[in-house]
Amino acid sequence: MLVIPIYNTIILPDVQYNLEPDSLTEREKSSLRLEDTVILLPLKEEKTREELKAEDFYPIGLIGIIKGIRNNDGDFIIAVRTDVKVKTYNVSANREVLSADYEVVYDEADIDEREQRAVFNMVIENLAQISSYFQWGSWAMRFSEKLDNVNEVISIVGPYTDLTAAEKYAMLETDSLMERYHLISEAMLKYKDLVELQVDINKKIQDKQGDNYRENMIRRQIDLLNDELSEYNPDETSDIKRLEGKIEEAGFPEEVKTEIDRVFNKFKQMGSDDHEYGSTLEYLEFVTALSWKTPEDTEIDIKKAKEILNKSHHGLKKPKERVIEQIAVMALKKQNAGSIILFTGAPGTGKTSMGKAIAEALGRKYIRISLGGIKDEAEVRGHRRTYIGAMPGRIMESIKRSGVNNPVIVLDEIDKLGYGSFNGDPESALLEVLDPEQNVTFTDHYMNVPYDLSKVLFICTANNIDEMSDPLLDRMEIIELSGYTAEEKFHIAKEHLMAKSLEEAGLLKKNIGISDAVLKNIIANYTMEAGVRGLKKQIDKLMRQAAVKILEKEIEKVVIKKEDLPKLLGNKKALHDKVLKHNIPGVVTGLAWTQAGGEILFIETTALSGTGQIVITGQLGDVMKESATIAVNLAKSLLFDKKIDFRDKDIHIHVPSGSVPKDGPSAGITMFTAITSLVLGIKVNPELAMTGEISLRGQVLPIGGLPEKLMAAERAGIKKVLIPLTNKEDLIDVPESTKKSLEIVLVDTVTDVAREALGLSLHPNNKGFFKEDSKKKKNEDKDKLEIPVKRKNKNSDFITN
Repeated sequence: MLVIPIYNTIILPDVQYNLEPDSLTEREKSSLRLEDTVILLPLKEEKTREELKAEDFYPIGLIGIIKGIRNNDGDFIIAVRTDVKVKTYNVSANREVLSADYEVVYDEADIDEREQRAVFNMVIENLAQISSYFQWGSWAMRFSEKLDNVNEVISIVGPYTDLTAAEKYAMLETDSLMERYHLISEAMLKYKDLVELQVDINKKIQDKQGDNYRENMIRRQIDLLNDELSEYNPDETSDIKRLEGKIEEAGFPEEVKTEIDRVFNKFKQMGSDDHEYGSTLEYLEFVTALSWKTPEDTEIDIKKAKEILNKSHHGLKKPKERVIEQIAVMALKKQNAGSIILFTGAPGTGKTSMGKAIAEALGRKYIRISLGGIKDEAEVRGHRRTYIGAMPGRIMESIKRSGVNNPVIVLDEIDKLGYGSFNGDPESALLEVLDPEQNVTFTDHYMNVPYDLSKVLFICTANNIDEMSDPLLDRMEIIELSGYTAEEKFHIAKEHLMAKSLEEAGLLKKNIGISDAVLKNIIANYTMEAGVRGLKKQIDKLMRQAAVKILEKEIEKVVIKKEDLPKLLGNKKALHDKVLKHNIPGVVTGLAWTQAGGEILFIETTALSGTGQIVITGQLGDVMKESATIAVNLAKSLLFDKKIDFRDKDIHIHVPSGSVPKDGPSAGITMFTAITSLVLGIKVNPELAMTGEISLRGQVLPIGGLPEKLMAAERAGIKKVLIPLTNKEDLIDVPESTKKSLEIVLVDTVTDVAREALGLSLHPNNKGFFKEDSKKKKNEDKDKLEIPVKRKNKNSDFITN
């Protein structure tokens, strides 16, 4: 049914209204006919048609019957007789037609006819007293004699009262006739008191005004009104005076000041018993507490910034260099903000603390906002003030808390924002915040005025950016914090974590003795992470146990030795794979990247009698399974001239630690080497490891996580590593100590891999491999070479057919 919006008007059943619905479209006006029914639906606040949304309407309205339509001299007026009360739902506020579904609701007849007549007589009596103060009083009394409905009386008087829109709606909303009549009576008494107060004030002014100008008369009227109010509510007067000073000193932009003045003028007319008084006071307190003035330029000392970053973070060379670059640009351009940086990496790698160090280096306020789990857009943009308990969004609340308009704000765990729901999409709400072209006029729903965020330096952190939207990532520069080496962790523990743990345990440096060897042992055997959070927990545990010993034994110093660690920290928690002492054909060492850093892994292969199937186990993902298929097919094609029969053999590829999911293409050359080793019965040096993706053309393609993989190889005792030639540039990120301890060989094709791992060279006809030291030793007795097969009913490792 068609909806006609009604704002700030008392609408009640069985009353005729003459309406000027400016918000109706031409299409809606042209569709109206006599005796048509429409829904009169109150608005929460006045809005234009383009601004209207479903949530802007109150749910309770009235059915109205069109009794007359007049459209002349540009004025469109309709006469509507109200009927029953309805509850609306499915309000559609599109640009063409306002409509809603409804169901009829009935009032509770909890007042008898005699009581109704008593209320009507009281209302008429109050109207008579009010009318006596005005020139139109006699006309009003003659008109009221024609009325026999208390609803009609209050509907006529309503526009002259100071009732709020919510108070007027309350008369319609209540289902109790007794409560409605009570509200009507209360409104009439309040209106009568207001008229009498106005008359009294006017009389006082007339006695004083003399020959004063009209402007002075108005000012004195306002002063007298405030005097009258202050006698009853001195707190209201103090609020007004305090806010007047704050608004004057705030330094609002012109556009903002216009809106704040409008709200403040409305506030001055409220009483403390007004239901909007508290929320409006909170709003004005909030906007005046924000910093609106342009901050003074501060000199940036680039040398001091470097010292602060180096002191607070050990290692992380590339991220720190990028931060220093941004600080230098900000210093030269005299800017308060630069590119928006996204630090990404495993937990505990120093992402959040890097943001704090940047704030310290710039000499600016630091604010951290945790975004993990936020699902409501209003958490970012704020709630509209029409809602009860409305609050500003976290961005503006943080700026208010900082007291400046150019803080460093760290948006922590941005990758853990909740997905969009019926409450809006918080990730999309951040697009305006992080876009330098838009955040100059960022408008929080609660504030409803623009605020300039371009002076704020935003820094974001995330653990995994794979699930983040492309538009959001496009607004940020991604800097990866790949993790710390064991050596870096040792220095961090010695220079930072030890002191912090001692302080938290209430100990002094003289109370504890931990050697460098003990710290390194903890790092190697009791932590398995890219960061240092777990390391801090282990050190904290030692400090707490030392505190107990000092108190129990009344000793001054506790010395912790390497052999004490199993008793104090339990069994080793980091069980890293080590290089194999002996190897067999079909087993090759690969390299893997994990959130906790790099690891070595073993690719194991064997052959069984079967039908030429490929069996893959070890909880491998789709990408890794595809790599295995490519490796097998590539090996088949390159061993073509060996006349190896794959048709009656099943090849089983397994990657140990079956409970751990594994995926990715970087084990391609490892699987190829393992299969070739199995088929030809050639052992691969157990101190050799490799990583690289392969194509069906035999090309070795680039991989990720190279620094972590090489550090894992060094830790496991690997001596030689094969990596893709295309990853040569990534070696700059590998610690020098790691590069010195490993023989790193760059490979471009599987030809290079076979030569380095198996001592094989590609046959000149490009159809197969042959052993370099046995090129001329071909077995002329056999025209077919069989794959070593492990029979299910035999105990030997490999038996040929």
